[in-house]
Amino acid sequence: MTTPPPVEYKDASPQVRAVYDDIKASRNVPDVNNFWKYLARDPATLKRTWESVKQIMAPGALDPLTKEMIYLAVSVTNGCAYCIASHTAAARKAGMSEAMFGEVMAVTGMANETNRLANGYRVPIDPAFET
Repeated sequence: MTTPPPVEYKDASPQVRAVYDDIKASRNVPDVNNFWKYLARDPATLKRTWESVKQIMAPGALDPLTKEMIYLAVSVTNGCAYCIASHTAAARKAGMSEAMFGEVMAVTGMANETNRLANGYRVPIDPAFET
């Protein structure tokens, strides 16, 4: 089965165009990226996902760079090449240096390794760590 094509702005329904317009305005970009163009094949999913991303990635207790680096780490863990590329670019735009990228990758790799070891050995949680 072939992958259906993305939904370009010129071919989009008014509902999809409204989401695209919000993405472009919020991110100050001339066009939406492929992720949104493929989600637009289901306008309800497009709208729901954009609203969630917009809310979660908005300024809050965590700064935008930290949020992007967390998103990058989870994307690496999940093996999502698209998300790795997208959130690496976003983190760099937010100020991530090469040294920071290296540390994020090191922490992500180490966390994955030690998580698997703890799960494999079925290490019980220390009472001091219980909440």
